[in-house]
Amino acid sequence: MTVTLFPIRLFLAAFMMLLAWPFAFIASVGRNEMVVEPQSLWRKFVDVALRTIMRVMWFAGGFHWMTVKGRQALPAEAPILTLGPHSSYFDAIPVTMSMSSIVMKAESKDIPVWGTLIKYIRPVFVSRSDQDSRKKTVEEIKRRAQSGGEWPQIMIFPEGTCTNRSCLITYKPGAFIPAVPVQPVVIKYPNKMDTITWTWQGPGAVKILWLTLCQLHNEFIIEFLPVYTPSEEEKNNPALFAHNVRHLMAKALDIPITDYSFEDCQLAMAEGQLRLPVDTCLLEFAKLVRRLGLKPQNVEKVLQEFGNRARKMEGEKLGLEAFAHYLDVPVSDMLRDIFSLFNEQEDNMIDIREYVIALSVVCRPAKTLETMKLAFRMFEAEEDGAITVAELACILKTALGVADLDVSRLFVAIDTEDTGKLTFGKFRSFAEHHPNFSEDYLSTDNTGRNGCPHQPNATPNAKPQTNGFCPDFSPRDNHHDTTTDDSVKKHN
Repeated sequence: MTVTLFPIRLFLAAFMMLLAWPFAFIASVGRNEMVVEPQSLWRKFVDVALRTIMRVMWFAGGFHWMTVKGRQALPAEAPILTLGPHSSYFDAIPVTMSMSSIVMKAESKDIPVWGTLIKYIRPVFVSRSDQDSRKKTVEEIKRRAQSGGEWPQIMIFPEGTCTNRSCLITYKPGAFIPAVPVQPVVIKYPNKMDTITWTWQGPGAVKILWLTLCQLHNEFIIEFLPVYTPSEEEKNNPALFAHNVRHLMAKALDIPITDYSFEDCQLAMAEGQLRLPVDTCLLEFAKLVRRLGLKPQNVEKVLQEFGNRARKMEGEKLGLEAFAHYLDVPVSDMLRDIFSLFNEQEDNMIDIREYVIALSVVCRPAKTLETMKLAFRMFEAEEDGAITVAELACILKTALGVADLDVSRLFVAIDTEDTGKLTFGKFRSFAEHHPNFSEDYLSTDNTGRNGCPHQPNATPNAKPQTNGFCPDFSPRDNHHDTTTDDSVKKHN
């Protein structure tokens, strides 16, 4: 196939894309990006021409027939289409079928040929260089969604990243913040040999294209589910809205859901000096922080402020009410779950310094020394800027998310003068000369056996860690052996 079918298909697909370029370019010239013009006769012609050309391109790629179930709602009925699972760049098929708008990074519009085709469908662009880009993107989605059907529908993949289709991960709230009816849309690639999936590790984009074009036929099924109209409670709670839509789509796909997200997987696989153990509490902590909206946007500034406040408290413990006041949030079941993770003595009191350390690890998992610097500053004595072995144990237990940890070997190795105390300067110097100190001086028996002292039980669908990664990202029976560790890949 590589020497016969592949080059022919690649040539035809590239030719059809080039053929579509002048149509998209002409239709985009002089168009106001903030206003929708009336659909004139020649624009309707361009729209039909582009859909036809794109369909021929997919046909040339082996998608000979596509199964469509259900009916796509009109923009006035459902201004937003939520698609899932998101697993490949071939998920562009439904976009070209309907010429709906999508959310894309702003850099995409500068790509030759492809950028012109992208601009034709009037996407909502996200700029990585703009700190307020996320807020602006949400506002633009709301503006279009609440226009009464004037704008084209917006297709959004609420997972926000590619997965291996073995489950639906946590949905991001962007599609649900406008509080308008949405139409759930599910996608399936039922080929026996999966050449479609583009995940964290495994085949890259070029190899996937090659393998897919070498298949005689590629199956594609898209199903438009009934329009989902949010209740008043869901309108006021985008997370609940997203959660219920995800349940509906998972049922249609007959696959499970997981409350873990792409960010949780980044945390589990972070390349810092403190690699998280199998049974760490921090994945559960990260999930709760995200659902409560406690993850700060300006991470460095917020952590410094928290660190300063915690240092002034000098180890003073807080009850649940005081903890809620500290975070400026109301008491809730999820906040109780977070509180229970740090309530080691079961006295309904926690040390806020432990919360700050855990938040630092979750927000910047690869910056071990930055977290340790923050921790030392909160725990160190004013007279000598040093900490004791018990305080080091508390810091590292929290940073690893385990219930028990023996740090005596590490402490002795650093405290060569046998002073009984450590400064951050000594710790940093030791860590720089021993980058694998966690593996060499902290026994895996201690970090991988005991786990969370108080696992919360109020979180729905919470499951224990079983393999050091997100448990519900199970492998598919792919020809390229998509293992648990390659279940997600950041979408480019």
